Amino acid sequence: MLDQQLSPSGVRPDVQTYDVAIVGAGIVGLTLACALKESGLRIALIEAKPRSIGLSQRRAYHISLMSGRILAGLGVWNQILPQITTFEQIDLADADCPAVVALQPRDLGTPALGYVAEHCVLLQALQQALLNAENVEWLCPATVLDANYNPDRTRLTLNADGQKIQIASRLLVAADGARSPIRTAAGIATHGWQYWQSCITAVIRPEKSHGSIAREHFWSSGPFATLPLPDNRCQIVLTAPHAEAQALMQIDDRAFLAELDRRYQGKLGQLTLEGNRLLFPVQLMHSDRYTQARLALIGDAAHCCHPVGGQGLNLGIRDAAALAQVILKAHDRHEDIGDLRVLHRYERWRKLENLVILGFTDLLDRFFSNRWWPIVLLRRLGLRLMRQLRPLRSIALRLMTGLSGRHPSLAKQSIGTKLRSTRAE
Repeated sequence: MLDQQLSPSGVRPDVQTYDVAIVGAGIVGLTLACALKESGLRIALIEAKPRSIGLSQRRAYHISLMSGRILAGLGVWNQILPQITTFEQIDLADADCPAVVALQPRDLGTPALGYVAEHCVLLQALQQALLNAENVEWLCPATVLDANYNPDRTRLTLNADGQKIQIASRLLVAADGARSPIRTAAGIATHGWQYWQSCITAVIRPEKSHGSIAREHFWSSGPFATLPLPDNRCQIVLTAPHAEAQALMQIDDRAFLAELDRRYQGKLGQLTLEGNRLLFPVQLMHSDRYTQARLALIGDAAHCCHPVGGQGLNLGIRDAAALAQVILKAHDRHEDIGDLRVLHRYERWRKLENLVILGFTDLLDRFFSNRWWPIVLLRRLGLRLMRQLRPLRSIALRLMTGLSGRHPSLAKQSIGTKLRSTRAE
């Protein structure tokens, strides 16, 4: 039986105490842990699934220029870059309109426009970066049964391999996804809506080269994105009304590939499907607040957006970098990192920026998933203006690449720079 005697802080002497407990060891949670690994703070990573499960996921993501810079600041970019695709062109098209807007690096003044990386590649690099981090402890697999918020720390009861254990932390960070049990138990409300659409994701291999071009083709049923992967593969994200998406999941592979070929107008040649198709609903969600005393939300636990433009994961990576910067600066000033006044700095930084992107993706989906002819004429006029006016292309690219808004100092460092310097901003 555990000793029930309490220390002056209200925590039993045998309870492990940490400075930061991160619930959720996905890409966003690991980004935060990597950003804090040289801080001297004691970190607990709590993850419900074995680490091997995440490494088996083959889903791919658009990685923005800002996210690439953050990963470079973490020192993992050299490992990631050879295993992913760098794209230098984004093609935007509207339904069967022949005019295509080709966004290129010269529109932004950068050598590239973004990257496409598979989940397992990102996760493996971040996990390896933490292998020798003496101040980071994995509690995995483990789930949080209860969180008790006290004035000076949070006490967590965990289920680890069928046994209940207790830990205490000065700050609890929820990186546990859109249905975050931590957020729900803390009583933090959310607002938003379910879209009328679902998304189908799949990996295909075209006969012709994808040319390292990212494509966003807007149809009245929803956006259809093509992300180039290594070995001439493509991740497709097809958005359609629920009934249409369900129907596309029901048809056989040959009929599904025929539908894709129709959308590509045969330009990629014969298509081959690799692996299974996956279906998921689409929602917009924003938490009423990102913080309370001893608690901060990051990533999907704080917000979800429509997948058009591939912004979701990138917002979470920026959340993690911003929160790490706030924590490091407060730690150097000998402030309480779980104090609400400290955590409000993170919320003020990220909440409005995230809201802008949520609004931007919502507007894109509603504006282009529309058959009303005045809207059709207006959006095609907008695409024509984008083709002719470089400033419009630049503004759109700054939003899409994450280069608008405040830049975390982690992203300003070159590869190999020690993260301790993030405190000097």
